[in-house]
Amino acid sequence: MDYKLIWWVFALPLFGSLFQALGGKIVVDTFGPKLGRRICGALGVAPIALGFLIALPLTLQLMQQPESERAVVLTLFEWISTQAISIPFEFRVDPLSMTMVLVITGIGSLIHLYSIGYMAEETDFPRFFTYLNLFIALMLVLVLGNNLAMLFIGWEGVGLCSYLLIGFWYKDLKNSAAANKAFIVNRIGDVGLTLGMFWLVVLAAQNKDALGIVDSRWLSYDVLLPQIGQLLASKPFDATMIALLLFVGACGKSAQFPLFVWLPDAMAGPTPVSALIHAATMVTSGIVLLNRVQEIFLASPFAMNVVALVGAATALLGAGIAFGHTDIKKVLAYSTVSQLGYMFIACGVGAFYAGMFHVITHAFFKALLFLGSGAVIHAMAHDQDMRNYGRLQKYLPITYLTMGIGWAAIAGVPFLFSGFWSKEAVLYNALNMPDKMSTFTIAGLTPGAFAGWVGLAVAGMTAFYMTRMMALTFGTDKERWRDLAPAHHDVHAHHDDHHGHDHAHGDHHHGEDTEGFFMTDEEMNAQVHAHEHHHELDQTHEPHEVPWTMWAPLAILAVFSLGFVGYAMEAGHWLKDWLAPWGATEVKTAKNISHDMLTILSIVVGTTGILGALVAYRKLPATEGFDLSKWNPLRRAAAASFYTDWYSNKGSGMLANGVGAVVKLFDIGIIDNLVKAVGATFGVVLSYLGKRFQTGYVRNYALMMLVGGSAIIVYALVQVIGGKF
Repeated sequence: MDYKLIWWVFALPLFGSLFQALGGKIVVDTFGPKLGRRICGALGVAPIALGFLIALPLTLQLMQQPESERAVVLTLFEWISTQAISIPFEFRVDPLSMTMVLVITGIGSLIHLYSIGYMAEETDFPRFFTYLNLFIALMLVLVLGNNLAMLFIGWEGVGLCSYLLIGFWYKDLKNSAAANKAFIVNRIGDVGLTLGMFWLVVLAAQNKDALGIVDSRWLSYDVLLPQIGQLLASKPFDATMIALLLFVGACGKSAQFPLFVWLPDAMAGPTPVSALIHAATMVTSGIVLLNRVQEIFLASPFAMNVVALVGAATALLGAGIAFGHTDIKKVLAYSTVSQLGYMFIACGVGAFYAGMFHVITHAFFKALLFLGSGAVIHAMAHDQDMRNYGRLQKYLPITYLTMGIGWAAIAGVPFLFSGFWSKEAVLYNALNMPDKMSTFTIAGLTPGAFAGWVGLAVAGMTAFYMTRMMALTFGTDKERWRDLAPAHHDVHAHHDDHHGHDHAHGDHHHGEDTEGFFMTDEEMNAQVHAHEHHHELDQTHEPHEVPWTMWAPLAILAVFSLGFVGYAMEAGHWLKDWLAPWGATEVKTAKNISHDMLTILSIVVGTTGILGALVAYRKLPATEGFDLSKWNPLRRAAAASFYTDWYSNKGSGMLANGVGAVVKLFDIGIIDNLVKAVGATFGVVLSYLGKRFQTGYVRNYALMMLVGGSAIIVYALVQVIGGKF
């Protein structure tokens, strides 16, 4: 097959998005709401699925090539061209990009299929698929682009799409606020990314002759990256600053501490959006960036240490917060934050392949868990509070079975499920981080080893809180919604900060048209009040299994969450060899702990977490009830996300006020006073000169007129003699 077909993988979802935007409403109006939405849904799934069917044989073909030939650059057109630099619109077909393409299009097509059933009653159906298709197209630009400029286009594009999808039900003030929060927090990270890219560009421009780069495409990965490691090795300060700035950008997109606060709020969007953001697209961007430019990070051991420690802190914090929430989607959101921490730990110890390994397995089981939670929410009249669930397995057998597989994968149940293998790869490489990559120690441990022990503890915490989620949803001793009083929803439905219920299926509020995009404060407050008291769950509710368009993706994702996927990738180091850049220097691990010992420790830690949760949640404990007075302080702090939003607001406020004070001081104290001083000085000089010439004597004035007139006559004579008149 011709590798040029990769352009169709990008073009199909782009054209699909344009069709939905321009023709989707016409289709719905022509064929009626029910059939029209099905047609739009099918045309939304088709471009992504076709892209996967094109990418799969291209990837298999790439695998057959010798290792040194597994990179093909395809140029569509010259985008920016000057004498100094050429930046083409070009794609790079290599193991990293094609692995991500398969994840994005494969899981993305399943999420699109699921969305047909989940959003079936949504009146703005075409707009949803417009954004969803565009999200996929721009994520493909990010992973396939062969230069920093194209990466930036994709990077900012997925940020825009996340804003549009999180705020899809924009008439709800809470959803709009969540979209704004995601957009603004990501802009903070993007400042770091932009500065890091500029620093890298300037450094490369200053040294390209010394590196022997003669190609005008010197910002393209295939030209720049093979040389940049050699350059940065002799410039440790530049290497560290560029790596740390790029890492700030990765922290924003991939929700690392302290820039993770936007991700849980992203649950305000429809559940398929949550699955797409958390599994197949946006949050993996930072890991892709670190893998793509790993030569830069390997040139700075200090930056690598920072990456590992931030990943460990994020993993621990995310797991701790997940304990406190009773909103099923919030629990999964913080589990994503925690699992992303594992990926950064891997990258921070030089095991970039292990980070990508966990990206792949996590994409399957996290998409499965999010879509499964959407099925539960759909079955429970859009109530997301797990305290109102219980014993749902008899009503949702397919959802229960598939989510059970996803639970086993993320909990690290050994050997039979994929999450065990990828988590083991991360922890093994972290605990055996070589001393030469360490620039300092923590309690006598290298940063990698310290992060590894934290990761092992987080594995036990993950097993506990995920078992808690499954127990509250499918287990315990009774169907708790049967105990709801008629006035339950006015009192408890949004207790514990659970306002963000999904509104697809029968929620006409979000599908109504409005006369204008902007609403007054009174209108928005009225809508929020109406939303907070609109629920359908009561003691007579009968849950039901979801339609095939929703459970079929669950079944497929469950199959790929089984252990054969992880074993196939880890055995013989197949994935490691496949993803290693050509000519890259392998990071040799130390031998601090053996595979067998780590496996035993992981099994003990995971089993302890699972059994502890099963014992604790045989019945609904008082600490999970609606009476917050029975919650211990630590539990309440976890439910409030350890007040990270408060600290973020205070911190950003202090930073903004500090910057404002400095700017004010510079503006008023320096600029204004300088302008005033110049004006005053100029006035004094003019006054002095005026006094000297304004003597009051007629003879002085006559003399000045004579001198001035003579000067004019002389000038005119010179011009005439010179032939200019």
